[in-house]
Amino acid sequence: MANLTSKELTALEEQIGSEQVLVKKYEAMASMCSDTKIQQDLNNFASKHRAHYNTLITFLQ
Repeated sequence: MANLTSKELTALEEQIGSEQVLVKKYEAMASMCSDTKIQQDLNNFASKHRAHYNTLITFLQ
């Protein structure tokens, strides 16, 4: 794990949690959407936030 201060670690954990929430929300909205273009856009947003999440997780290793 990288040498993070407790403040940095707390901020990182909060951001990771935020990214998880965004992925779940965008996926949920996409599953309820009947417009294929909007559904695709929402799934793309979810994918981008999943990538952010995965990037942030690397800082904990």
